[in-house]
Amino acid sequence: MPVSFSLMMEKTRPRRRYDAPGRRAQKEQTRARIVDAAARVFLERGYVQATIPLIAAEAGVAVETVYRSTSGKAGLLEAAVQAALAGGAERAEVPVEHRPGIARVIEERDPRRQLEAYAATQPGVWSRVAPLLRVLDAAATADESLAALREAQAVQRLDGLRRLARLLDERGALRPDLSVERAADILWAVCAQANYDSLVTSRGWTHAEYRTWLAVTLAHSLLAHPG
Repeated sequence: MPVSFSLMMEKTRPRRRYDAPGRRAQKEQTRARIVDAAARVFLERGYVQATIPLIAAEAGVAVETVYRSTSGKAGLLEAAVQAALAGGAERAEVPVEHRPGIARVIEERDPRRQLEAYAATQPGVWSRVAPLLRVLDAAATADESLAALREAQAVQRLDGLRRLARLLDERGALRPDLSVERAADILWAVCAQANYDSLVTSRGWTHAEYRTWLAVTLAHSLLAHPG
């Protein structure tokens, strides 16, 4: 039986390769755009008034695309907070220890310079994430899932500070009267959002002034030999 010309062409035509990495990258870019748009809408409207259709319109995507990208509005707020902490939605998936600022803290061997490196991360972090945390605080009083998210953020922060305190302790840098847990508590209090808001937002300190104050205060509070 003769084979048709069209069938012959179908058999000889090269098959298009399924570009899985390209599709994955496109999906990640779309999600990053949605998370960035959600952050803007949350800051402008607050949590309650920030609807999924508004976020979709801000991101320039269909409503269904937003629902496929995240686990609802609470998930969007969580993603926005994580993106702000990381310095961008595209960096939020990078392990914390591999992010440039934290990597510098871990790699620095001198304890005083290590605290200076950590202090240098704080103005940027709070300037990005504090407005979103205020949105979260306002909404968490009436939403159990958001209250749990707020608690999870606090636990995440304290875990990170414990790791820094433990690193200082392992290198013999902590004051002899300080346990790792107490050192983490001091880091928690000195580097708190409330201090950033008081000194920078309310009193008008520059980021450089705030960073210097943090480094000096932490060194004198934590180190056996503050230098």
